[in-house]
Amino acid sequence: MKNVDDLIASAAELADRGLSKGEIADELNVSRETASWLVERSGAATKPKPAEKPDGPDDIHVDWNAIGSGGKRLTYIGRALADLLLETHEEADVTIGIEKAGVPLATSVSRELETSLGAYSPAKHQWDEGDIEDLGGGFSRNFAPVDGRKCFIVDDTVTSGTTLRETIESIRAEGGEPLACVVIVDKQGVEEIDGVPVYSLINVVRVGEQ
Repeated sequence: MKNVDDLIASAAELADRGLSKGEIADELNVSRETASWLVERSGAATKPKPAEKPDGPDDIHVDWNAIGSGGKRLTYIGRALADLLLETHEEADVTIGIEKAGVPLATSVSRELETSLGAYSPAKHQWDEGDIEDLGGGFSRNFAPVDGRKCFIVDDTVTSGTTLRETIESIRAEGGEPLACVVIVDKQGVEEIDGVPVYSLINVVRVGEQ
């Protein structure tokens, strides 16, 4: 399990590779605010001093490398996600993976449910500084279109729900119909977003003082 100093070092390494803060948030499975704090801390000192209680944003880091690094394990998780979607009793035409981590998961889900495969790149991948509302995401033309089609949405984690909401809105703007979202870990206990149900394999519940 990574501690805060490990995350700061990882954020520094990713920033040095040229990733935006939004991409760093995606890679570390943390919020944009947490990613920004980690990057800033990485430049504050050569070796950050450990603190008894980190003074950064209230967030939870999810490391699912043990799943992502094994094709067979990833397939099993994809089957479990597909099984959750079957409980909706809905039939989709396209399974949309949210880049980056959601795409390999969606690939496994689409294979299990026998749907087409789509990919959505969220606005946060372009975000570094300034207002993210001025940026936009988009669907990859190398994958299935969503116009006039019913869609499942797949991602790895829910941190705030912003990316899922953006994807839902984009599907509707393209003339598609979002049926349900599914993730591995939900940090917020989100049950639905804009009328679209959200299913998760794991829910994280904070107990006690933050």
